[in-house]
Amino acid sequence: MSGHEERLAKLGVTLPEVVPPLAAYTPAVRSGSYVYTSGQVPIVDGQVVATGKLGAEITLEQGVELARICALNAVAALRTQLSSLDDVVRIVKVVVFVASWSEFYDQPAVGNGASDLLREIFGDAGVHARSAVGVSVLPRNVPVEVELIAEVR
Repeated sequence: MSGHEERLAKLGVTLPEVVPPLAAYTPAVRSGSYVYTSGQVPIVDGQVVATGKLGAEITLEQGVELARICALNAVAALRTQLSSLDDVVRIVKVVVFVASWSEFYDQPAVGNGASDLLREIFGDAGVHARSAVGVSVLPRNVPVEVELIAEVR
């Protein structure tokens, strides 16, 4: 065990089972040196963890934690395309969708939950470009969805 896999173990984090697709898509696709994940929502043990909008039913702190869950689900999807997480050269891009009440403007702060987790797991290779986008609704009324692109060996 070395690198990213070792860091994951030191964090005491176990990758979850990959969330089965909610529609007609696959959780991750490898194309050449890149893996693209589908949007991952906050599902743990097959159950949606929370529903609602940031700034209404969901607090900023809850949103940050939900983004971490989504990012961990994205890493699990990424891992299905690799022999090891050590094959990750870098996380290139992350997109965070935040179901937001009309007066909620802290989408980037919610996105930090995903970004911080990726940095914890991948170190400098986890530092990435990112978009955090406020949207009116997400599948199953979840508050956050995260997708990523990774460069791999």
